[in-house]
Amino acid sequence: MELQCQIQKYDWGKRGSASKVATLVKSKDKYFEIEENSPYAELWMGTHVNGPSIIKRTGQSLSNYITDNPKSLGEKVAKTFNNQLPFLLKVLSINTALSIQAHPTKKHAQELHAKRPDIYKDPNHKPELAIALTPFEAMCGFRPVEEVKWFITNILELEEIIGSCKSEENDEEFLKKCFRLIVTCEKEQVKNTVIALQARYKNLDKLNRAKYLADLVDRLNEDFPYDNGILMIYLLNYIKLNPSESLFLGANEVHAYLYGDCVEIMASSDNVVRAGLTPKLVDVETLCSMLIYKGEKPEDKIFQPIIEDDYTHLYKPSVPDFAIAEIQVPCSVKNYKTIRRNSASIIIVILGRGKSIDTELQPGTILFLGSDEVLHLVEVFSEGESMLMYQGFANVP
Repeated sequence: MELQCQIQKYDWGKRGSASKVATLVKSKDKYFEIEENSPYAELWMGTHVNGPSIIKRTGQSLSNYITDNPKSLGEKVAKTFNNQLPFLLKVLSINTALSIQAHPTKKHAQELHAKRPDIYKDPNHKPELAIALTPFEAMCGFRPVEEVKWFITNILELEEIIGSCKSEENDEEFLKKCFRLIVTCEKEQVKNTVIALQARYKNLDKLNRAKYLADLVDRLNEDFPYDNGILMIYLLNYIKLNPSESLFLGANEVHAYLYGDCVEIMASSDNVVRAGLTPKLVDVETLCSMLIYKGEKPEDKIFQPIIEDDYTHLYKPSVPDFAIAEIQVPCSVKNYKTIRRNSASIIIVILGRGKSIDTELQPGTILFLGSDEVLHLVEVFSEGESMLMYQGFANVP
């Protein structure tokens, strides 16, 4: 069944035709007019109340269809998730940084929702996995402690905020102290620090500007002037993903997407705890208390897929809510069936054109498949170009 899905126009999204979200929707819908000054940030595929998908042929919401046809989820999925689709699939087009944030565990989400339902609107956890569609930048997890100490030792203004690195505290206590001191630092001191850094970095050669992340300081300061979050680049791993590389963000993992396009799949929740690079509400105390303070190398944050067949890579994290398959079918292939899943799934076509048994496929085509259903490709039209699709489904054995 083909779906009509919803765009979210958050201000951090890429504008107009520069947005992958906008061009995917336009490719499929000739009546869709791209407004070049509007941000097209996210395309939501699923049953979340803030952006529910509609079945094109009937106009029925996917949520109501699943309520009427719970067997479409698959027996184990229906039982595990109380007859609900447990995941939300998205495409993101990011122009300016998203907030420094983390997502709570399920138990913590229940507590936050009970205490502050106006802010934490549901009791679910929100693990998520992002796969780059274009060169993609993010901050994710804490840098190795020795790297953090190097920056503090070599950036006088940072040392003035955090203090000496010669104390006896363990690594976890050290990272927690650094994080708290930066997010709670007085705005005037942050402003003076950023001004001093930019003045000094202006005179550095290209190699040293890269060493001190000078261009990133300039970019973040342009979008979030003198924000405490700018200084987080010296605590958190700055990661660049190539297309098809991915990050898995479990509970209590600090992160911020910075730039690029990605496919993202997550548990069906909107719970976010923020503390920087955002005009939205920040909850510093909650975030500081919940984070995993563990230094890791950036390459250790890259999530590795499993090869399932000649055309399918499976990204399967250790949560039951979701997994996602990247499917690339060359134009030389005339007959291919996607792998049968014991879960309902949603497929989006990103690149290439082709034909299944009953549907013309092109960028922006979005399909809902019931449990055990497959997409049977009978032709890929695009000369020299593979068809690239992503299929999200529950990760229930």
